[in-house]
Amino acid sequence: MTTAPRAATPALPDAQTVTSVTHWTDRLFSFRVTRPASLRFRSGEFVMIGLMGDPDPRTGRQKPLLRAYSIASPSWDEELEFYSIKVPDGPLTSRLQHIQPGDQIILRPKPVGTLVHDALLPGDRLWFFATGTGFAPFASLLRDPETYERFDRVIVTHTCRDVAELEYGRQLIASFKTDELMVELLGEDALAKLTYYPTTTREASPKMGRITDLLRDGTVLRDLGVDAIRADTDRAMVCGSMGLNTDLKEILEGFGLREGANSDPKHYVVEKAFVG
Repeated sequence: MTTAPRAATPALPDAQTVTSVTHWTDRLFSFRVTRPASLRFRSGEFVMIGLMGDPDPRTGRQKPLLRAYSIASPSWDEELEFYSIKVPDGPLTSRLQHIQPGDQIILRPKPVGTLVHDALLPGDRLWFFATGTGFAPFASLLRDPETYERFDRVIVTHTCRDVAELEYGRQLIASFKTDELMVELLGEDALAKLTYYPTTTREASPKMGRITDLLRDGTVLRDLGVDAIRADTDRAMVCGSMGLNTDLKEILEGFGLREGANSDPKHYVVEKAFVG
């Protein structure tokens, strides 16, 4: 359910106002906030966001409680969107999940990150590998026209435990064909380049299995009609749990791909700041 905004006056340091909140499951939610006029970022980057912590029992002072969050909205969006897990006993998310439109969050306006086009060499085919809320930076990149200008084919894989946990990404990609702004911005040619490959690991769905297993046994390649992943044609971005990151690095290196960075573009990049 999406809630409507209400007016409020920023009071926190580096405060931005929540404009909408959507709860996708009992474990996942997304929210949008105002964007500082001076903020510039590359699609795929992350920022530090949070709330004020509890007062110190002795001094009464409060310190900001901040975590790294990928910006899920593209660089051209007038607002900022974030996609988050709910952790019942998490220091930040246990409170962040209760925000309402009109509330404030702290946003440090210093975007950074490795999941940017500048960190990849030119190629023919771009892979996005995400688990859970690791889909967030790709939600940004998928709405950026540069993604489709740089590559002839864009394949986004998203692995979750249950079908409902795929809904944020599914609805986003489905909107590309129905949202007039997205159709106009990306164009039909760009949408024809996009392939969505969702999988689940627990609940039954059309495609079951961890993306790492499906890559190792060749299922993904067969399903998508890809003969092989090669360093001369393929580029990849990875965002997920530490286990996924480690396993996919091994798999991609096995295909001959090498890890890149902003200062040294190569064949694939991994977002190390994300854990979830």
